[in-house]
Amino acid sequence: MDITKKAKAEIEDRLDRIEEFIASNGIGSTYLRKARKTQRDINLALVFGGMVTIAGIALWLSMKNKE
Repeated sequence: MDITKKAKAEIEDRLDRIEEFIASNGIGSTYLRKARKTQRDINLALVFGGMVTIAGIALWLSMKNKE
């Protein structure tokens, strides 16, 4: 049982390394890099936008309570 788990883990590790190699050097790797960068930028924009929205709501509520 232990041997099969070890073999399965080793095979999965090798497949992950092969997939990473293909992603970094294969056909479409440039497109994949651009897509990852775009996704990162979108995620950062969403986080920043969410923080600004929360801060705006908090400011609005605090100003509303003062009136």
